[in-house]
Amino acid sequence: MLHEPQDRDKFSKKFSFHTISEKIHPPHAWQKTAVNLSLVLLGSGMTLAGGYLAYYVHQISQDASKLAVSSVNAAPPVPVGTNPNFVTAVVQRVGPAVVRIDASKTVKTELPDEFNDPFFRRFFGEEIPSLPEKRVERGTGSGFIISADGRILTNAHVVDGADTVTVILKDGRSFKGKVVGEDELTDVAVVKIDAKNLPTVTLGNSDQLQPGQWAIAIGNPLGLDNTVTTGIISAIGRNSSLIGAGDKRVDFIQTDAAINPGNSGGPLLNDRGEVIGMNTAIIQGAQGLGFAIPINTAKRIADQIIATGKAQHPYLGIQMVGLTPELKQNINSDPNSGLSVSEDKGVLVVKVMPNSPAAKAGIRAGDVIQKINGQEVRDASSIQRAVDNSQIGANLRIQLRRQGQTLNLAVQTGAFPTAMK
Repeated sequence: MLHEPQDRDKFSKKFSFHTISEKIHPPHAWQKTAVNLSLVLLGSGMTLAGGYLAYYVHQISQDASKLAVSSVNAAPPVPVGTNPNFVTAVVQRVGPAVVRIDASKTVKTELPDEFNDPFFRRFFGEEIPSLPEKRVERGTGSGFIISADGRILTNAHVVDGADTVTVILKDGRSFKGKVVGEDELTDVAVVKIDAKNLPTVTLGNSDQLQPGQWAIAIGNPLGLDNTVTTGIISAIGRNSSLIGAGDKRVDFIQTDAAINPGNSGGPLLNDRGEVIGMNTAIIQGAQGLGFAIPINTAKRIADQIIATGKAQHPYLGIQMVGLTPELKQNINSDPNSGLSVSEDKGVLVVKVMPNSPAAKAGIRAGDVIQKINGQEVRDASSIQRAVDNSQIGANLRIQLRRQGQTLNLAVQTGAFPTAMK
């Protein structure tokens, strides 16, 4: 079971990752490989409105550049060198920009239907328990300030459905927070407080991460404010399906820096004090297995939310799996697979969603995608990243192999269907 770092007093069902099991029972080996793969579909987004619009790319980029991260009070990178106390230096510089987020939600209380059953009434009579009509659920998470005028990044599940959001700074000051927008698919949210001249973090580049690099986590685990843990980057590019979060569209950073309930939304830092990820989840019962959203993903989504109040999710509408010689052999030896593959490398299209952009462009199950926009692809994640980094309505040039022939197709990305969330 996958749990997000969250207060034990559960905020709501959406406030935590629950067991995510694929209700698919594939009879064939090649299908098992594809079972956890979701549609390659999105970019970045927000789900408050329940629908998606095709935005003008130029306007978004212009607005984002005006409104996105300010570096006015950003902590300068800390040179490591031979300083044995570089972690202390990082914490002293970045710590003031890490905040605690308390969220509360009022929910209606209802008796279970069983208590209205005549069978139960025969035994309990008029003594059936009465519950208060409403109750308040609370949760605690973390966040970090990205602009001096009070914009804060955190996890969407920390503030999802909240009636009130309170942001508490390290110096003790408390502010009422407003949720600017949240994205359920990538678990990123932006909160705004009314303040000026705030300390801010410096954002790094998560695309340059390598396993073995230092990782420093700061947050409020289990209500213990301003807690610091250290470790390394254990792995990068962890597909959401692999860690049990198949409803997310993130290639997570894996770290062994201790992450606990309440760390959600806090920063993961490199040895220079730059934010490289947003801590978001752990696997229950495991040790040294924490996961963070790459900061490049979080920033891209945050910029769109800040500029337009929403974020876009371009998608193709295909289910796919990286092709290997073993997978090829399993498919071709299975008379019930319905597919025949002659290629040894690329990405195999397992399924095409009806009426999707891929279907309209003529992509079929059994096609092997080898290039997208002229770049070779070797796994499903590389195609997903290309789609993520595009815009709704953008044309992607896809080169594929079909029954020994090379085809070049142009696929216009569409908006991620609301029903798929």
